[in-house]
Amino acid sequence: MVDLLYTTWLGKPVWMWLGFHAVIFVLLALDLGLFHRDKNREIGVKESLLLTAFYLTLGLIFGGWVWWYIGPQAGQEYLAGLVVEKSLSMDNVFVIAVIFGYLGIPRNAQHRVLLWGILAAIVLRGLMIGLGAALVHQAEWVLTIFAAFLIYAGGKMLLSGDEEEGGESKSADRFTAFMRRHMRVTDQLDGQKFTTRRPDPKTGKPVLWLTPLALALVLVNGADVIFAVDSVPAIFAITTDTYVVYTSNIFAILGLRALYFALAAMVDRFAYLKTALALILIFIGLKIVVADTFGLIEIEPWVALVVTVVLLAGGIVYSLWRTRGAAEVPAAVPPQAQAQADLPRERLGSSHG
Repeated sequence: MVDLLYTTWLGKPVWMWLGFHAVIFVLLALDLGLFHRDKNREIGVKESLLLTAFYLTLGLIFGGWVWWYIGPQAGQEYLAGLVVEKSLSMDNVFVIAVIFGYLGIPRNAQHRVLLWGILAAIVLRGLMIGLGAALVHQAEWVLTIFAAFLIYAGGKMLLSGDEEEGGESKSADRFTAFMRRHMRVTDQLDGQKFTTRRPDPKTGKPVLWLTPLALALVLVNGADVIFAVDSVPAIFAITTDTYVVYTSNIFAILGLRALYFALAAMVDRFAYLKTALALILIFIGLKIVVADTFGLIEIEPWVALVVTVVLLAGGIVYSLWRTRGAAEVPAAVPPQAQAQADLPRERLGSSHG
């Protein structure tokens, strides 16, 4: 058994992987069973910021351990990866806000969707990172493809402007209509249940129905997969150490749920954050081209960390400064998303059956 624990898997001993997942399991168990035992309690902005600070502190402590145990190079790469993933996840927060607003998910039920979404995201990110690691280790030129994709994605984000405004709502509309045509979906929530039993309109017998909460869970996980297409190549541009890539990714995701309730309440105050995220993607893509593909300059991980922090902080500060006169938004969703949520439910299509 001891020999098995020290067996190398994906570049690191098995005990390191098991230890990390044990930490994650304890955190999720505490979150589900202790911190939020009351399912009907809403998470306010103050609690959201405290939870965000808590998870960020744990992520930094783990990064300190990586620095001490694996080495300074791995420590710098981990910190850079954590900041990049945390930065890119902010855009995901705004999409989640649109999804919740469109489906009319109340604040006291959003925590449940996000918690189960994180569990699914851990599995999905693990699969995507494993695939990315296999590709990179088999052929290093894959990094150049990653770089081209990141530069393209960043450029598209910069040039999109307001063209994509409402795009998430349209996607949610199409998905909701599809699900209602092919599956039994209720019009109303049933507490915080993802499924419920109701009579079949044709037979009258009790059958299983999905609730809008289940649709929200699928859409949130779908959004995470889409954003992972950007974020996973971005972190492989910083390091190809699978353990560092995976652990920094997961710690960034853990804090996403907590961060959501703070950012979503002030979503209109971050109008220029997307520009900062686009510049981060372009910078990371150019880093691969300049440093790895052509070997013109050697860019240390701490440089990527500093540039990412400066761009992110600049985007946040500039956004807050430009919107300093804006009125506070009482709801945790953007106005356009709230408008969608207020539309008559008939517009979303009738229930299956």
